[in-house]
Amino acid sequence: MRRVPKEMTDRARRLRNEATPAERAMWQLLSNYRPSFTRQLVVGSYIVDLACRKAKLAIEFDGSQHLEQQNYDDRRTKFLESEGWRVMRIWNNDALSNPEGVARLILQEAAECLGGTHPQPLPFREGRVRRPRYK
Repeated sequence: MRRVPKEMTDRARRLRNEATPAERAMWQLLSNYRPSFTRQLVVGSYIVDLACRKAKLAIEFDGSQHLEQQNYDDRRTKFLESEGWRVMRIWNNDALSNPEGVARLILQEAAECLGGTHPQPLPFREGRVRRPRYK
């Protein structure tokens, strides 16, 4: 038995191949980071543009067509949040005009979803006793 219906898999594959310029720009910047990101992930009956599975962070890139489908986007966001996902919505023009800034924002959000970083990390090697070198 398939975990994801074949038509959803085929649609996600087609969306990956026909990615928007904003999705391509973000993928190029985020694909090498860990935890890893996935393009066009099927979650329930929806396909998320970009996702970090480990952090359960869903990133949606919105263009002008999303102004007209606000109800659909709200239902989608409520469903994803009910499944434990945190949803970020980013306008395509923001991703294209400032890709490095948007990528940094996404990575910060993913780190926050994973428990964040310590507000005051210890300096490197603090607390270690230095051993003498042997010659």
